[in-house]
Amino acid sequence: MTDRRRLPSLHRSGAAFAACAALSASLVSGCGPLPLAAAGPGNPVVVMTWAPEGTAATNMPGMTAMARTYARWVNASGGIDGRELKVVTCNERNNGIEAGHCAQRAVAEGAVAVVGSYSQHGRTFMSPLEVAGIPYIGGYGVTDEEFTSPFSYPVNGGQAALLAGNGQQLARTCERVTLVRPDTVAGDRMVAFINAGLAQDGRHEVTDVLAPEDAEDYTAQARAAGVRPGEGKARSAACVTAVLGDRTDDFFRSFRKLHDGGRDVQIASVLGGVGQDVVNRTGGEDSPFDGAFVTGWYPEPGHPRWEPMRAVVRGHADGEEIDTADPGVQTTWIAYTVLRAVIESLGDSEVTASSVRRALDRGIEGRVDTGGVTPKLSWRYEDLLAVRDHPRMANAMVTYLEVRHGRVVPVRNGFVSVAETLESNPEDRR
Repeated sequence: MTDRRRLPSLHRSGAAFAACAALSASLVSGCGPLPLAAAGPGNPVVVMTWAPEGTAATNMPGMTAMARTYARWVNASGGIDGRELKVVTCNERNNGIEAGHCAQRAVAEGAVAVVGSYSQHGRTFMSPLEVAGIPYIGGYGVTDEEFTSPFSYPVNGGQAALLAGNGQQLARTCERVTLVRPDTVAGDRMVAFINAGLAQDGRHEVTDVLAPEDAEDYTAQARAAGVRPGEGKARSAACVTAVLGDRTDDFFRSFRKLHDGGRDVQIASVLGGVGQDVVNRTGGEDSPFDGAFVTGWYPEPGHPRWEPMRAVVRGHADGEEIDTADPGVQTTWIAYTVLRAVIESLGDSEVTASSVRRALDRGIEGRVDTGGVTPKLSWRYEDLLAVRDHPRMANAMVTYLEVRHGRVVPVRNGFVSVAETLESNPEDRR
């Protein structure tokens, strides 16, 4: 793991800050029609959600759209325990400086939490939040800081759980696995975790193929991930798993061109690389991803447990495009479910960053029920897992999925725990 070091606070000029503050007004969800009690003296509960939009790499616009939709929904019903929820959103642009600016803006807006957000720049955004005492609830799980900072409350096992689970899922079928992953610090961490999953079934370590996050063409990486003669599904031997976020489909497009359609090879990814949206976009029942293995954090998109979220989107999206099968959208829904449980647990007490954090640390009575899309969640010391370098991990469950006849469906019912795999120090295998 890379060393954590506190970065100096990021400052902007007064003019830039004023412009940012003015912009925030246009990004905040409107209030509901019922009178709402304030979180403090006359104030709503202010939270922030950030995610990258309009970039050449991974984009998560559905996360901020889901946050605004959630606010419209709860405010239309009188708020959370009568408190208005005010959501401020920020585009972190897959950029460390912008991620820091978003964190500084959360401080300036008086946010009591950052909720359901995505950023690969944990070193930049976490330090300002820690200094201000603002908890980070339900980030997407792609940075070390999300699983090490005492101010972070992750709702899933992050990339570590997905990769370990992907390794375990592929180990049942594959004699040889090639991993195509980003040439980034976050990508470097992936190798150890998928190898840990493969090792549970005695499989060899992956062939590691590095790829740029924002390439227009992946021919070179597709060639490096090539299959030797005689390998393929007939022998259940050769598997290629790509974890490139939005660029996963671009890689497999190059792979199929180079390897005669690629259908003789078992392909795989994690949710966020291949999902229902990608399958729909690439032909549905005729999608070249038919048969692909997918490891996720949550139940399949069509599961009835997602119906409450789907109903909220149908009724309150207000014209915003939100794909309820997107794991970023799902993570945001879960994170706001946690926030609601915390605020309700505070009763008539003032809602502040400190009171939210204390409630999370002491635990919500009966744990936080997310409607079955995760196990019940708690971040008390005794509920955290013994995963080295991931001391804040509270949920190491994954789901095994497969693309079948144009739908992402479960390979097996229920969750699969990768806690034992992660607790066995997978980083020692690097």
